[in-house]
Amino acid sequence: MSWPPGLLKAVNSLGCNEMIVAESKNLQGELLLNEPMSAHTSWRVGGPARCFYRPQDQMDLAVFLQGLPSDESVMWLGLGSNVLVRDGGFQGVVIAVYGVMNEVSFVADNTLRAGAGASCAVVARQGARQGLTGLEFLAGIPGTMGGALAMNAGAFGGETWDRVKSVETIDRAGNLHTRLPDEYAVAYRSVRGPAQEWFVSVDLLLTPGDAEQASMRIKKLLEQRSSSQPTNQPSCGSVFRNPEHHHAAQLIDSAGMKGVCIGGACVSEKHANFIINCGNASALDIELLMHKIQQRVEQVHGICLMPEVHVVGDSCS
Repeated sequence: MSWPPGLLKAVNSLGCNEMIVAESKNLQGELLLNEPMSAHTSWRVGGPARCFYRPQDQMDLAVFLQGLPSDESVMWLGLGSNVLVRDGGFQGVVIAVYGVMNEVSFVADNTLRAGAGASCAVVARQGARQGLTGLEFLAGIPGTMGGALAMNAGAFGGETWDRVKSVETIDRAGNLHTRLPDEYAVAYRSVRGPAQEWFVSVDLLLTPGDAEQASMRIKKLLEQRSSSQPTNQPSCGSVFRNPEHHHAAQLIDSAGMKGVCIGGACVSEKHANFIINCGNASALDIELLMHKIQQRVEQVHGICLMPEVHVVGDSCS
């Protein structure tokens, strides 16, 4: 399977910035060339992606993947809340699933199925409305289920893979696979599984409970998040993983880094493990500030902070 000739020609026209909608029965999604990633990341920074594709649905995604060269770099994107795209952009293909592949349904007793593009907050609320508990923590994660699965996202004591019953993945040939949790090595903010496969949906096993109590818990968690995190400012969420027996925010704070800025990027005064874009930050500002935080924390505490955010792309030449 290959892309229609007209579309392939458009993809190869790397200088073109216009939006191209595939006019083919084989490919129904939306393709953007040299698309600024600042429009698709929660930090609001990032250079252009050479190819940015939003599939119409799962079948369209399969057709698109079948047409990609085997050596093409691929990055999957949900809400863009856990990624820093450098100012030079991403010289590969970005596949955006937020707004598509976002179905949420109940498929069996106590089992919720969610597409990779479904927001974590929506999934949490859907479970609560049905009187099924165990996913309330997802309301505090500003991302999609695909991203939550890829990094075992967690908040308020809960982690995504604690509730995974099975996942459905797609490979580069467009083939679907059903996988069980024991086929993955899952740890804190880390998931390793079959190579060159990406999550398209998940079945989550919930616990019967009280709908009103579950909804109240979500409300309280969101109030806690709002009071302790700079939710009204551009950020990526937590920048660094918590080292064993430590909290990254406390280490950064006690190292005197709260409020420190490089260019338009500043360490939040509200939560030290958040870097905010004050309005004119570049990706380089943010990356340099990340390095400065790491150096200072290691100097003061002897602890090397590991990024939770994924840094991708090229620096400006």
